[in-house]
Amino acid sequence: MLAACLTGLQAQNVEMLTTLSGASFRGIACWGDEQIWVSGSGGKIGRSIDAGKTWHWISPAGYEAFDFRDIEVFSENAAVVLSAGSPAVILTTQNGGESWTEVFRDTRAEIFLDGMEFDGNHGFIIGDPIDGAFQLLESKDRGKTWDDVSNVMYLFADDGEVAFAASGTSLHLKGKNLYLGTGGVTASLFTRKTRKPAVIKIPVPIIQGIASTGIFSIDCWDQENIIAVGGDYMNDTVSTDAALISYDGGYNWKKPETTTSGYKSCVKYLTKERIIATGTSGTDISNDGGLNWRQISKDSFHCLAKGKSGDIVYLAGDKHIAKITF
Repeated sequence: MLAACLTGLQAQNVEMLTTLSGASFRGIACWGDEQIWVSGSGGKIGRSIDAGKTWHWISPAGYEAFDFRDIEVFSENAAVVLSAGSPAVILTTQNGGESWTEVFRDTRAEIFLDGMEFDGNHGFIIGDPIDGAFQLLESKDRGKTWDDVSNVMYLFADDGEVAFAASGTSLHLKGKNLYLGTGGVTASLFTRKTRKPAVIKIPVPIIQGIASTGIFSIDCWDQENIIAVGGDYMNDTVSTDAALISYDGGYNWKKPETTTSGYKSCVKYLTKERIIATGTSGTDISNDGGLNWRQISKDSFHCLAKGKSGDIVYLAGDKHIAKITF
């Protein structure tokens, strides 16, 4: 059955790596080309150091019921993982996952962390709005400590505006430039750039208007070239206004000439021209900077991560993990 499901991917040298029954993976990260970490439901964290041939499965003691929606990796042995829902927790490991330390906990009923992004030692975590403002945490030491900067860098939400925890990639950090894509009733791009310390909020003409729509993932090649994908996860074959490109830092947006095959929850630049996006509607690739998309798989995934070389992409979804080699 798995071989049949992956038939459409064979041209891209896709390899099914493993399955884990009962787990839904929404977090994935790489160190180099061969070390992969995934995180998901049921407190599950997985690590492979041989490009997915073998896996070590971890359920940190006391966190077996947590849903780990995002994970970041800093070295061969150091990683940080966050949970969605309340209580929200952040755990770190310095020994390859053998032991974990809780470094943050928020027990407010309203708290819901969506994803995190690091550039070097510096990182942010985004959470859904509370009292009209997105929650924002900042770390300057690879996630070992966190400061709540929600009342310093105000990200004001419209009524019904949220961030999504589908893949942990609605937030992007490049140097000191921070970008956030949102959805729900309103879809926007928040930007805070080094030379313009004020937060700017820009409307984005992606599909929006109800809770299941909007921007689910963004990626930036540089300060000017940005890709945003999403759609409607309740109607994942709807492709109209599900992907957009900006060439001026998010101020203006262009629709692709040939759009994606539907809802996408994660997108990554592999090169400035080659971009890959995945979701429950399948995996698509563009070789011209997002102007035209081609579906390379109909298999459902939630998230993806690229290896250091840019020639290997790992994907994770409900139960399964796969690899595409270009």
